[in-house]
Amino acid sequence: MSEFHARLVSSAAEIGRAAWNACANPGGDVSPHPFTQYDFFAALEESGSATAATGWRPCHLVLERDGRVHGVMPLYLKNHSQGEYVFDHAWADALERAGGGYYPKLQCAVPFTPVTGHRLLGAPEMAATLLEAGKKIVRQLGASSLHVTFLTEAEWRAAGEAGYLLRTDRQFHWRNDGYRDFEDFLSRLSSAKRKNLRKERASVREAGVEFEHLTGSMITEAHWDRFFEFYMDTGSRKWGNPYLSRDFFSRIGASMADQVLLVMARHQGRYIAGALNLLGGGVLFGRNWGATGYLPFLHFETCYYQAIDFAIAHGLNKVEAGAQGEHKLLRGYAPEKTHSAHYIAHPGLARAVDAYLAQERAAIADNIQELAAVSPFKKSPI
Repeated sequence: MSEFHARLVSSAAEIGRAAWNACANPGGDVSPHPFTQYDFFAALEESGSATAATGWRPCHLVLERDGRVHGVMPLYLKNHSQGEYVFDHAWADALERAGGGYYPKLQCAVPFTPVTGHRLLGAPEMAATLLEAGKKIVRQLGASSLHVTFLTEAEWRAAGEAGYLLRTDRQFHWRNDGYRDFEDFLSRLSSAKRKNLRKERASVREAGVEFEHLTGSMITEAHWDRFFEFYMDTGSRKWGNPYLSRDFFSRIGASMADQVLLVMARHQGRYIAGALNLLGGGVLFGRNWGATGYLPFLHFETCYYQAIDFAIAHGLNKVEAGAQGEHKLLRGYAPEKTHSAHYIAHPGLARAVDAYLAQERAAIADNIQELAAVSPFKKSPI
């Protein structure tokens, strides 16, 4: 720490695109992870989606030396636990019942985005310094804790060495095993599962639904207008208060167009549903979806099967279709472990949570094994 000056900034804009992206993509990858890039964070903040008014006050931790930024920890001071996808409500209740205060807390995350990626931005050797600086910031701000969510496994292990509590969970991802097309993928499934997927796809096709894959300059403001209607309609029914503003979508459309895939479903001459995906590092990341009407299997087709079609056609390695959802297993998406790390300042709560997390990690590992055993893919001969 003596080599670096640590400070907090109130927006990604104070760091700037060049300095932020140099830390987020130190290897200079031509197709970087979309959710660690400056433009995604700037769009969230400048659109009013992740701000103090929504309970996501930016206070990014920056490490500097000789006038240059060497590390960034995307950090938010929060007065609630919404939009995180790693649930700590029981921890908050426990501390408050004991007479303490859980909020404000610090969240190192990509807001509203349950996607694994680097959270300690900079060269790998910066991780330990960022983690230690994060612990000091908790004390300086009088926060209860610091939660680093959906970090990489290497960062997770570094956090454990730095005294953070370690948590795991699982998501469902589809992996491209060199498939020629969707039928080749289906041929690897068991007969019953293959028949079910064909039935679901046929149902949507026979209903007269057609799909458009829009990227780059193909996406217009009219597309975003319609997609936002879908997002608000479905999001309002699912969790009551959708997180993203209309302006957010225009901003990523302007600044990240080549990393955006918008799948739009058309029925009887009008759009009825859409799914927003982002691309980077050989992965298609499913983010948001919405629809203003119901058709059987429309969600599966728009979000899962169209994503697989696109990934195969473009030689992508993987599709990550978001959080939760064991129904994805039957559609060729396999369970994969996700990671989070937690620094809790209160010693008593930290001990209790640590004991709980040890049991939870074991349960998650068992669950992943159980789910893998009921994979829809054909079993290899013994």
